[in-house]
Amino acid sequence: MSGTKYWSSGSIPLIEPEFLSSIISAASDIALVVSANGIIRSVLVNSSDASYGKLDHWEGRPIVDFLTVESVPKMARALEDFRKGGVPVRAIELTHSDNAVWEFPIRYTFHALSHENAMLMLGRDLRQIAETQQQLVRAQMSLEQGYEARREFDARYRLLLRSVSDAIIFVSVADGRIRDLNEPAAAILGGTREEMVNVPLSQEFRDRRREELVESLINSAMSDSATGVVLQTRRGRQQISIVPQVFRASGERILICRLLSDSDTRAVANVLDANLMALFERGSDAVVFTSINGIITACNDSFLDLVNSAHTSDVKGRNMADYLARGQIDMGVVTDNARRSGTMRIYSTKIQNDLGGLNPVEMSVAYLNERTDPELGFVIRDASRVDALRKPNNDGNEDSNRSVMELVGSATLKEIVADTTDVVEKMCIETAVSLTRNNRVAAAEMLGLSRQSLYVKLRKYGLLSKNADTSE
Repeated sequence: MSGTKYWSSGSIPLIEPEFLSSIISAASDIALVVSANGIIRSVLVNSSDASYGKLDHWEGRPIVDFLTVESVPKMARALEDFRKGGVPVRAIELTHSDNAVWEFPIRYTFHALSHENAMLMLGRDLRQIAETQQQLVRAQMSLEQGYEARREFDARYRLLLRSVSDAIIFVSVADGRIRDLNEPAAAILGGTREEMVNVPLSQEFRDRRREELVESLINSAMSDSATGVVLQTRRGRQQISIVPQVFRASGERILICRLLSDSDTRAVANVLDANLMALFERGSDAVVFTSINGIITACNDSFLDLVNSAHTSDVKGRNMADYLARGQIDMGVVTDNARRSGTMRIYSTKIQNDLGGLNPVEMSVAYLNERTDPELGFVIRDASRVDALRKPNNDGNEDSNRSVMELVGSATLKEIVADTTDVVEKMCIETAVSLTRNNRVAAAEMLGLSRQSLYVKLRKYGLLSKNADTSE
């Protein structure tokens, strides 16, 4: 036995028997004194670990009675060596069981007792190590399952990308490089799949910078445009359309782009045209297209119903102002606002039919200037039923007039009526002047006032000096 002189010179006093058991139990988790024939003479358990419970019933019984089947041969070889005059040099792992209720693994070291025909077995609990090993095994199995699922997913992805006839490209939003593509996409771009992976997408098209192209694709994906982004390939000088969608994978945004050749683009456009034509013909709202001067070029059956006309030829070629209650005043308002901002939403007026009847409507106007001769597109909705629904019934009078009732007591009836009338009147005048772009003749006609009366009210509300009409 090696060590310093202090341990071998007899300087350490002998340990008294009453302290020896506590030292042994503290130095090990479990200690056994076993005779040469395998009978347990004494059991010491670490007092700080209560998980073992009471093991006093082990004393006087064979140790093999408290070992699993796998551990019995190990203990038998250790006892055989001890009877031959030696003890196992290396530690042995034994698994204890007690009435098959619980099991725990212990690593024992063996020490011979000189005055007794027995040996001391000092054991360390291996349950924590066993649990750690089990956790590692479970983690390894989980990783293997994850790898298998990943390989299966990758195989399905590769098979799908190779079998679809659509040309597909995956592009990273961060750097604009091609992450993957299939053979149809490579054929459209005029190259092979291997040489295009991890190459900037902008290099495959003419006159396109990387940041500009990625931004265009993202904007197209956000707008759900059916036509996508139209580009010209660098190698084949072929004009194609890219229809992108954005998704996120592993914290990175990816664009999945479908490439459409000229024939594919025409097919998509044909489907869209067919849908728009069906909506134009069967829609419940009236749709009218006019020249920039208001001459009707096309309309649907809903508009014919609205103006009580039998055929398209009855209205085609006529001016839209002929069907508006205020004529050129309404037409000038909607035309000016549509040309200025591109669209005009929910303009309320009345449609006059050939029989002189008036019908309240709400119209939206779009300025179609993507052509040589710009046109106006009208979407007109019959508002007669909507007005009926908007009118409050008798049961709603109390709620609708609550704000006015709150003024009662703070002013006379005449003052309350005068104040509310002035507010509404001022708002109507400001709206009419704004819609007619300060054309006071048109505003007066829109409000049903004489020009002189409009001037009086403008002066009353301090609106006369605002945006003076230069035509006067």
